[in-house]
Amino acid sequence: MRKPFLSVIVLLASMLSKSTVQAQNPQWNAAEIKLNLEKLNVLGSVLYFAAHPDDENTRLIAWLAQEKKYRTGYLSLTRGDGGQNLIGTEQGVELGLIRTQELLAARKIDKGEQFFSSAYDFGFSKTPEETFDFWDKQRVLAEAVWLIRKFRPDLIITRFPPDARGGHGHHQASAMLAHEAFKAAADPKQFPEQLQYVKPWQAKRLLWNTFNFGGQDNTREDQLKVDIGNYNALIGASYGEIAAHSRSSHKSQGFGSAAQRGSSIEYFEYVDGAPATASPLEAIDTSWKRIPNSGTVQSLIAKINQNYQIDKPESALPDLLQLYKALDQIKDDYWRDQKKKEVEKLILACGGIWFESIAKNPDYALDDQINVDNAIIARRPDVTVQLVKLNGKEIHKNLVSNLLLKDTISVRATNATQPYWLNEPHAKGKFNVRDFNLTGYPENPNHPKVRFELMINGTTVTFDQHIQYKYTDPVRGEIYNPVVILPQLTAKSSSPLALTQNAQSVKVNISFQKNGQTPAQSFHITPIGIKGWEINPASFELQFTPDVNRLSKEITISPLNPAISSIDTLLFRVDQKDRLKEIKTIGYNHIPEIVYFPDVAIKMSNINLINTVKKVAYIHGAGDLIPESLSAIGIKVDILTSEQLLKSDLSGYDAIILGVRIFNVNKDIAQIQNKLFDYVNTGGTVVEQYNVSNGLVSKNFGPYAFSLGRSRVTDELAAVHFDEKDPIFNYPNKITKVDFDNWVQERGLYFAENVDKRYRTPLAMQDPGEPLHKGALLIADYGKGKFVYTSLSFFRQLPAGIPGAYRLFVNLLSKSK
Repeated sequence: MRKPFLSVIVLLASMLSKSTVQAQNPQWNAAEIKLNLEKLNVLGSVLYFAAHPDDENTRLIAWLAQEKKYRTGYLSLTRGDGGQNLIGTEQGVELGLIRTQELLAARKIDKGEQFFSSAYDFGFSKTPEETFDFWDKQRVLAEAVWLIRKFRPDLIITRFPPDARGGHGHHQASAMLAHEAFKAAADPKQFPEQLQYVKPWQAKRLLWNTFNFGGQDNTREDQLKVDIGNYNALIGASYGEIAAHSRSSHKSQGFGSAAQRGSSIEYFEYVDGAPATASPLEAIDTSWKRIPNSGTVQSLIAKINQNYQIDKPESALPDLLQLYKALDQIKDDYWRDQKKKEVEKLILACGGIWFESIAKNPDYALDDQINVDNAIIARRPDVTVQLVKLNGKEIHKNLVSNLLLKDTISVRATNATQPYWLNEPHAKGKFNVRDFNLTGYPENPNHPKVRFELMINGTTVTFDQHIQYKYTDPVRGEIYNPVVILPQLTAKSSSPLALTQNAQSVKVNISFQKNGQTPAQSFHITPIGIKGWEINPASFELQFTPDVNRLSKEITISPLNPAISSIDTLLFRVDQKDRLKEIKTIGYNHIPEIVYFPDVAIKMSNINLINTVKKVAYIHGAGDLIPESLSAIGIKVDILTSEQLLKSDLSGYDAIILGVRIFNVNKDIAQIQNKLFDYVNTGGTVVEQYNVSNGLVSKNFGPYAFSLGRSRVTDELAAVHFDEKDPIFNYPNKITKVDFDNWVQERGLYFAENVDKRYRTPLAMQDPGEPLHKGALLIADYGKGKFVYTSLSFFRQLPAGIPGAYRLFVNLLSKSK
């Protein structure tokens, strides 16, 4: 059983679901109830459209959702998988999982809703054409059209324009897709297969939310302008303050923001649809008048708002329940269902009704029975509540005012809680989501749940409650996490990298764990064949008995052609059906615990390597996996804190390595550099990895001057030009063009500029159509030693097992011959 991480639960709002509450029911205070009562009168909707987590304008989303009370959504085409991580070592899909939860935390604050497409953030892209090559433009366009038809926005707002002003290719592509989807969603000839579920929808207007940041001012006084700096007394904050809190949720990107107070002007440029001069939803009817035969509903909503007593919210319940039934007569199914969901939450809040469904354990296996403890309470007077059913089980118990009612039921674990976009291996630029109906959801919509059927003041209302696990931490208090449903068999390899050096075989131990309540089980394990490698044994049986739920197996991996550097990935099949999975957990205090099940994948890399480096010291920056990667080739790595380094005798180390972005995150870097310059001067080697050009603690990067720019080479297979006579490419390994094959995501980023002539710059590269850039590798002899600054993305290449990257990195660490 997994040991729970210390993490807080983010209570997620339901997305585009039927008329049931899909998450922890809201505990609104009386002012929040008033805000949501007023929202019942507003039928406008806005979709904000961009490429990544953190692209969105949180201040505008907060203003639209809470001041104007429109239904407001943010479509982030990607989950931010290709960005950098300021808080840990997670990259790729793991970073995307973190940033998904950070976006959901942001929406919880600004009250927007969150959607995604299946586009994968494959890293920085300089052109939209390159972006579309990777994303599968037609698929992403279909998904955007689907979401527009489902969400039915009156207004679509893009964060970026479709041209060079948008910055990199993802941004421009998002604007292009928004415009195409704006038109295609209204055309029944476009993606007609969707029309069995949704209807064509024409948003009234498409605007670009122009901006003034990053050294670029796209705002003009003749554009549509709106002051969104309001202070909302019911919330007790301005939208600038709310936005700062929301944006600060993006902690992995280091986007902590200061609150802004006072007038704040947002600018909009017309793109398509009906022009506007005064407000974004100008001339769009956002009242109940847009819905035929809604007079009864309008009258009830007006009465509820007029008679609301802030110190007696339960007095609104009779009219809310009457409104709940009256909404069934509305023929517009979209607004009927949306307003019924809003009324359901208000019924709970006004009645002080709270309930939860708690599993006894943090995780279960597929087909297990989950024993769930359910508790419910109604805490306002004159509210009568009967618990009628739990998941169809007849209960028929009346709640006593302000006393908990408890009942236990059993729920079968029918669906694994693997994030749905990770069910299949992803391509370079897109997730392979087979079920198109899952499109848009930020998380799995089929999380295990309990259905509460309640009779509230004589009216039946049904709610779905997610099953959670909770425990009490002595410091942080009560902690909630989603319950996890595991595969029946999981495993973990002793190393994700099987590096075979110079034709030597490597042994990897795999630990297997049987999950679940079945006392005895057997499984047949088959390594999925990889050409060019011998896996021994070729298959094997696992037999778990009632008293044994863990077994281990050692396999031997050998290259069939040891003379050739090669790289492949070894996977495993269980009972000739499912791929063998691993349990991985990501825990940070600002987001819920994340548990997912990647394939047990062993990166097999045959490296023809001469390694003279025995022992290095490593100082962490923002986080990378370089230490683990070097350990895999037999280098002893001591990870030192700043204090340890400053106090240590460094003469026993072959080299010192600085982690990525250390100049952005380490306040002691100036002192560290002085110690390192002394170390180099006496014969040591220092390898300094890339830093970001903004937010620098110090600009004294090396013994001689250089600065950092924003240039990069995003084509990971771009031609590399290098001085073959330079010692760095000849000792101890002879580097050739082959060593730059198979690199992943990018060549390098934030290249050095204005480089002092005392540095050698023996490496040059370029993206198509751009000039050669020499800022990826700087080498200087300093005293008796060697200083290296590299913007090459070794932090991606070494964990990926790229043979040539290992050979070159060892050369950088090695003493010059």
